[in-house]
Amino acid sequence: MTTLESEPARPGRQAPPSLRDQLAAGRAVRKQVPRDALADLVPDGRDPMAILDEQDADRLRELVSIRAERMAANPFAFFRGTAGLMAADLARSPHTGLTVGSCGDAHVSNFGLYASPQRTLVFDLNDFDEAAWAPWEWDLKRLVTSIVIAGQSTSRDDGLVSSAARSAVVTYARGLHNAVKRGPLRRYYDRFDAVAAAAADPESRRALRHAIRNAEKHTGALAAKRLTTMGKSGRLKFVESPPTMTRVDRAVATRVGDVYGDYVRSASVDIRVLLQNYAIADVARRVVGVGSVGTRCYLLGLQDGDDNALLLQAKEAGTSVLIRYGGASQPVAVSQYIDEFGDGGRVVAMQRVLQAVSDPFLGHLRGVDAQGTDRAFYVRQFHDMKGGFDMDTLEDEAFLWYADACAATLARAHSQSPDAATVAGYVGRGGRAAEAILAWSYAYAALSRADWELFRSHRRIAEPATA
Repeated sequence: MTTLESEPARPGRQAPPSLRDQLAAGRAVRKQVPRDALADLVPDGRDPMAILDEQDADRLRELVSIRAERMAANPFAFFRGTAGLMAADLARSPHTGLTVGSCGDAHVSNFGLYASPQRTLVFDLNDFDEAAWAPWEWDLKRLVTSIVIAGQSTSRDDGLVSSAARSAVVTYARGLHNAVKRGPLRRYYDRFDAVAAAAADPESRRALRHAIRNAEKHTGALAAKRLTTMGKSGRLKFVESPPTMTRVDRAVATRVGDVYGDYVRSASVDIRVLLQNYAIADVARRVVGVGSVGTRCYLLGLQDGDDNALLLQAKEAGTSVLIRYGGASQPVAVSQYIDEFGDGGRVVAMQRVLQAVSDPFLGHLRGVDAQGTDRAFYVRQFHDMKGGFDMDTLEDEAFLWYADACAATLARAHSQSPDAATVAGYVGRGGRAAEAILAWSYAYAALSRADWELFRSHRRIAEPATA
């Protein structure tokens, strides 16, 4: 299968296959991997705690307990923190081998709102730490399983949960088919305009309006006002709130300053020019997310000559779990890119591929820590009108709408890949695949819950009162 070529525009290159031929090729794959086979979950040979312990080994030891506490809170929180474990399980299960640019962690809480460069709100995938090339169904199975687990964790009727999960697969299939029929350029420009989106029912409209209001409050300027103060020297300083926010020592700040120029050079030219107006005033370490807790994440407080602040986040990027635990083979061009720019470059590149519009401040850098270990980071704006949807508070109709919105968004992201039409041919209208993926996701939800209970015992964490 074609996935990604190093020199796609080389003179004399044979034209890619037609849409008709690609759809036919996808249907032919059903003979090797019937769509019913997507229901098969292979639980043999698993050692979930070994994978989680291995991931913790390279994390900041003083933060590992925070990660464990957050993951132990409920089955959905645990699921959010186990992308690596699921990648290993997906690799054992039958898959099509049809690869696309994949998010790697496409659960329902990794979709949300953020500001476009034109300052309008868009809805899209918003986490790419694990992004790489992998079988298309791995992302979809993670999304559908997250719908099942989120629905169960919020005590929803099982009929509604299964309807939401099944509808998500059909919506994905429909979205992918519609996208490939429009052609590569038209689907490249597709996006989900959150402000213009017309949710079908009052509950969904209320949820969307609430999320938009929250996103509009989460600006970089407000974050700077909340998280920083002005020191006696006239330089911006972060306000410490241990252990989630701590200012770094001089050695770390110096190393950040040494590699900051590499980030600037990785950014687009217009951002390089803009950043000439700022200097680094302070650096702090910040704890973020669930799955990322314990990895190295820093906030950079930039300040111009009139005390205006710009906050950037530099977040550590390790090997994608799709590669490390899923064994997903990468196209040569991708492997070469990672070799040259590190995993920070991988995250930035995949974000630009998968999102309709991306943060203009995206960039990457590499550095060596105090122990001489190479570390890769990607950089983005901090809190640029980011907002999400709380699965605990969504009414049932809004829950159904949101599941479909995530699925449609995932289809748009996958449609950017050269093999998207082949995937569309394999999936068909989605009904057959929906039943198989629904069965897989329910089975995995049960397996993940058992892993959660084992995790609490393994880490000696008492059962939460609300579990």
